[in-house]
Amino acid sequence: MNGAFYVQSIFQLPFLGLTKTVVRLARKYGRYGYRRITALLRSEGWHVNHKRVERIWRREGLKVPAKQPKQGRLWLNDGSCIRLRPSWPNHVWAYDFVQARTHDGRPFRMLTVIDEFSRECLAIQVSRRLRSDDVLQVLANLMVHHGAPDHIRSDNGPEFTAKVVRAWLARVKVQTLYIEPGSPWENGFNESFNGKLRDELLNGEIFYTLKEAKVLIEQWRNHYNTIRPHSALGYKPPAPEATRHHRVDLFSALDGLRTDQRFRKTVSSLN
Repeated sequence: MNGAFYVQSIFQLPFLGLTKTVVRLARKYGRYGYRRITALLRSEGWHVNHKRVERIWRREGLKVPAKQPKQGRLWLNDGSCIRLRPSWPNHVWAYDFVQARTHDGRPFRMLTVIDEFSRECLAIQVSRRLRSDDVLQVLANLMVHHGAPDHIRSDNGPEFTAKVVRAWLARVKVQTLYIEPGSPWENGFNESFNGKLRDELLNGEIFYTLKEAKVLIEQWRNHYNTIRPHSALGYKPPAPEATRHHRVDLFSALDGLRTDQRFRKTVSSLN
């Protein structure tokens, strides 16, 4: 009897280890379901399918909480409507603003920029205020490292429709796609990303300072790009390796805007 119990215990050891790992990952990533946890297990070397993880998930009473407690369409600029879908990296970028607050109640803004095809988050710029000049600085910096996209999608916010922004995008041959006013679902890729940002980070953190917010948000962005399994990508992360596209000559790309002294100062600071 004791021998049979010993043999049974030996065979249960790997299962117990798997269970502990599932519970650990579920606690660490509280907004992930069992399919995303399965992808993380595989990245750690476990040879397991989602059905087995689901059985453990149910047996251990795990679930995605409804709410976590906090812790310490498409329009061209000529007015024509199209249904453009991204088909390659740098085909369509999208950007939008998200707002949150630090613990003292003061608001801050985040400019999120994503590649709609790869789903990679290219940048999250965090500041108390973000204006059209800040949008230009973020885009210029990204185009140095990734090259210019064919199109960029946004809503009709003043920071995106400002003359200086539209003129600059035209000069670097990036076509703007403005969604219909009051239809955020038409910027679906970015809206989805912003929802994940809020659900997985902003709703679960207390930011005591702006600096702390910048650090934690950038940390989450890196995790999203390199580790977090994405269901639309077969539960693989958008950018598992730190790859960079070809560089471009920034000053050639920005030719014609050098008369803008503020923009010249911005570009100089990037080199």
